[in-house]
Amino acid sequence: MKARKTKTFTKFILLLPALLLAACSGIIDYNQNLKKWQDAGIEHYRYSLHIGCFCPFRNYMPLSIEVKDGEVVSMDRADGTPILSDNQTYKIFEPYSTLDRLFAQLKAALTGGNDEVRVTYDSAYGFPDTIYIDRIKEAVDDEISFSVKDFEVLE
Repeated sequence: MKARKTKTFTKFILLLPALLLAACSGIIDYNQNLKKWQDAGIEHYRYSLHIGCFCPFRNYMPLSIEVKDGEVVSMDRADGTPILSDNQTYKIFEPYSTLDRLFAQLKAALTGGNDEVRVTYDSAYGFPDTIYIDRIKEAVDDEISFSVKDFEVLE
């Protein structure tokens, strides 16, 4: 029994640097891409956001969101129906409704003890264009994903 515990502990110790490196790498990539996004200085833009999860609002996806000066100008469901700010559904989507807010959600995921976080970034502007979060690997239906498409800078 003691030998098995020692072997498990040894595996953990050998794996720990790789886990720490992966976590640091995620934050380094995050910081580099956040800087790229901020340096771009884009104040007015539109994009499509698809939120993938085991959620009742799946038929709303993708959302079309327009942002100006850090505030949501408009948010529409896939069928073109506006989601107004006084609507309860708007409050659900609000934390993901600007690319700055999406960065904030990603940082929380990267530092929040999730079992798995995968992200890719837009090569031109640095914003996260895909995010996958699995909070608990063994749990069912706790995963959430975000996909940013059709990004365009507006004047």
